[in-house]
Amino acid sequence: MNNQILLLLSFLVGIMVVIQGGINSRLGILLNNSLLATSTALTMGASFTLIAVLITVRQFPSMHQLREIPIYMWVTGGLLSFLAVTLFYYIIPKVGISTAVTFGLAGQLVFAAIAGHFGWFNMPLEPITIKKIAGLLLMITSVILIKA
Repeated sequence: MNNQILLLLSFLVGIMVVIQGGINSRLGILLNNSLLATSTALTMGASFTLIAVLITVRQFPSMHQLREIPIYMWVTGGLLSFLAVTLFYYIIPKVGISTAVTFGLAGQLVFAAIAGHFGWFNMPLEPITIKKIAGLLLMITSVILIKA
């Protein structure tokens, strides 16, 4: 896939995050419990993922490959997903979807710049440049302006 399509897909993912955050935080209000909304969203997500795996995966990893994966990798992603989704559904009705998403995006950008600079998670190095720092400062300023 070319880079422009990947960037467009990334943009669409951002839209989907806002839509699902709004719908599922409303579900939490209607259920009177953000944890119930989280369990519904993650159960449905796991179900759709399982269907996609069954349709598309032709060869599963061997037991040897599975044993080589550190335990924290099996647990941490799911734990962070649970925490992020639950907090999102809890926060949105209290501060509004625009504020929650704006501050969440700012956190993502700042952490992504740091993680990319150091190549954390075995990802390609993306050094922090003056241009990137300027962009991050503009983003943080924009967050403050949006909230003000």
